[in-house]
Order: sequence, then C-alpha cells, then structure tokens
Amino acid sequence: MQKATKISTAVFCGLIPAFLYSYATGPDPRYTGAPGDSTCATAGCHTGTALNGGGGSVQLASSAGASYTPGQQQTLTITITDSNARVYGFEASARPDSDSSKSQAGDFTAGTQQQVICENGRSKAASGCAADSPVQFIEHNRPFGTNVIDVTWTAPPSDVGPVTIYVAANAANGNGNETGDHIYATKLQLTPAVPVTSNNPVIQDGGVSSLAGYQPSAGAAPGTWLQISGSNLATTTRTWDPATDFNGNNAPISLDGVSVTIGGKDAYVKSVSPVQVTVQVPDGIPIGDGVPLVLTNAQEQTSPYVLHTSDLAPALMAPAAFKVSGTQYVSALFASSDPSNPVYAAPTGIADGVNTTPAMPGDIIILSGIGFGTVLPETSAGVMATQATALTNPVTILFGDTPAIVQYAGLALNDVGMYQFIVQVPNIGAGDWPITLQVGGLTVTSNVFITTGQPQ
Repeated sequence: MQKATKISTAVFCGLIPAFLYSYATGPDPRYTGAPGDSTCATAGCHTGTALNGGGGSVQLASSAGASYTPGQQQTLTITITDSNARVYGFEASARPDSDSSKSQAGDFTAGTQQQVICENGRSKAASGCAADSPVQFIEHNRPFGTNVIDVTWTAPPSDVGPVTIYVAANAANGNGNETGDHIYATKLQLTPAVPVTSNNPVIQDGGVSSLAGYQPSAGAAPGTWLQISGSNLATTTRTWDPATDFNGNNAPISLDGVSVTIGGKDAYVKSVSPVQVTVQVPDGIPIGDGVPLVLTNAQEQTSPYVLHTSDLAPALMAPAAFKVSGTQYVSALFASSDPSNPVYAAPTGIADGVNTTPAMPGDIIILSGIGFGTVLPETSAGVMATQATALTNPVTILFGDTPAIVQYAGLALNDVGMYQFIVQVPNIGAGDWPITLQVGGLTVTSNVFITTGQPQ
C-alpha cells in the first residue's frame, strides 16, 4: 500500500515501546499496541520521545461504559491531549481476550476521515475481512484537526467473553517529518452485559443522582453521596446502624448483601431497598468520563452504569418541603433555635409543621452540604468525623452578590461525608436571595434561595 505525506502512530515492540513511522493517509495494519501486532523491526521509527512520554495522553471511552451487548452498536471516543499537537491520527483494533493476537471482535464502521483495513492491508469489504486475515483496523485516512475522534463499533453477535479495544494515537506537530511528534497508546476492556431476568438488579435510565434533598445534577465526586434507583436492588429495606454495621468509625461497604463499586473502588452503603440504594462515593476513583458504577446483590450484578466524575460536586441541602410556588429554598437552620423545635430561614408558613421566619442581617444560620471535597485534618470517605475540620478548598457563600461571613466550613461531627457551614447573614435588604457557592475554582449557581428581612 503506497502512502504519502507522513504522520505517526505507535506500537508496542514486545514489552519495549517504539515509534512507528506512518502516513497521513493512514498507517499500515497491526500498529495499535495489541498483542501480536508487528514490532518496529521493519518500519522507520519516530525518535526523541518515549511512548506515552510526550507530556500528554490518549483516553478511550465507550458510550456503553465498560460493557457490550452482543450485536449492539456503540460509540468509542478517543481523546488525545497534547499542548504541542496541531494534527492528530490514530489506529484502533478490537480483540477477544480469549485470542487477542489473531482474532477479531465485532465490526468497525468507518466515519468521516476514517477507513477500515484488514491485516492483509486491503480495505474491508462489505462482508468483512477475509478468513485468513480477519483482524480489522480502523484509522484516519487524513489527519484530524480535532483531538476528539468518535469511532463506531458493533459488538460481536454473541457473547465472546471480555473484549479489549486497543488504540494508538499520534499527536503530531505538523512539521512534515518524523521528529517532535508524540505517540500515546491505551486500551479499554469491555465485558458482556448481564442478561436481564426477573430477579436481576437493574439500575433505571437516569437512575443515579445526588442524594435526595440536594441538587440532583450536582454530579459524582469522591466523598459525595449518590442515590441509585432501579428494581430488584435489594431484598431488605433498612439504613445502616453505626452501632452494629460500622467497624469502629468506618462505614460498611456492604449492607444486607448489597455492595457497589465505582471505578472499581468499594463505595460505602448507607441504605438499601428493592428500588433505591444510597452510597457514599469512595476516594481514589478515576476522574472523567466513562467511570462505571456496578451494584451487586445476592442474585447478580447490574450492567455498568456510566458516570462522569469530577473532583468536586458541591450541593446544599434543599428538601422538597422547602419548595413553594416554583421557588426552592435552602435548609438554613437558625443556630440559636432549640434543637427540639428548629426554626429555618424561609418564608413564614412555607410548610405544615415547619417553623420558618426570614433571617435578619447578623443572624447565624447553619447550612448543610455534600460533595465539597477534602478537609484537614484528613478524614477519608467512609469515616465518621469525630473532630472539627476545615475544607482544603476555601468556600465563599454569596447571598445574591454579597458574600456572607463563613465561621465554619468542614465536616459535620458524628456523621459521614456531610458538611456543615456556620454562616453570618450579610447586611442585605429584605427578600429572596439566590445562594451561590464558590469553591475549588468552581462557581456553582445552585438555584436555591434564602429569605431575609429587615428589623422594624
């Protein structure tokens, strides 16, 4: 196959990474880093930077998370990050783990600026590749100007066990020669989706959100709380009992046989029921797209539910009982109120059985939240806070455009992963004021309000 105008892709040379010299019209087959692919022995190699050593990276995510359903199409997203790159190229291959060097898994469909070739170097026919050259390679047929490339892949028609997608990508500087380009490689393993039966646990579409009473779309971050909704999630209904379910100050990772992993890490299970499970996200999870959440019980495990995770997911408590005429009010407890008869800063008479009154400038109120990140002294996810702490990332709380004085911002004592903010109401006029949070470089407009008044 004659190819002009040079661009690069990468290959693993046995256990030793090397650079493969390739072309703008697409690389030759078997240079993806997959087992059995050729070494650089017969190709000119790029020089100067080790594989995955250019200061950037390539990431691979699937629209179906970490699983595949036989015969179903999914999108594989390749994201190449490199501050020096001007154009981008790639080559990818899908292999069954049972025969990762010689067999093909599923079928690729070429998109714009893409082509699918067989291992014999010929273009894939409508019927696929020849029986003696079954492995397919999808690649660019001219360089991309974007660093995000979507690839269409159809899973094998039957369960072939785990499948791994391999990709090698070139972040090229566009100077027309083999020097200065950066080569990155990665892989993504997909497992067959669990067939649904009447007893299998199932997470419903859109079934993972922030804990009830907080902003549902706040997101997933280490230490925050998530609510999982679905069917057959558990056979019992209960909440943890710190006296019997904790190991000292450490929360349980399983409750009545129900456990949850997020990015392969054990979450902390606070409550279970057949239709809802509440968990705290563990520390150390991957940050970004395509992070799988899997619930396991005595019957089976769910198909992976794909999350986008971030370092922070701040949200303030604002229960449904504090919503009236389309306006959601924050749970702002007056610090001076009697615990047996709490009073909240909200319009008078907002809800039956709840004592509310507007807050005055100078009043001290207590706000509660989740997802605000790390604290000092360090208190890990899943551990009950037994001493006062301070947020690592300072927080600013605005009433409208006016900052409040935050007297305390840390974990609530004798609780797990719940934050408490002791706040002095600023000198503002009477009315409903939106609460805005600034923490860790984020500005979060939470769409919750507090009611203030003025002394008569």
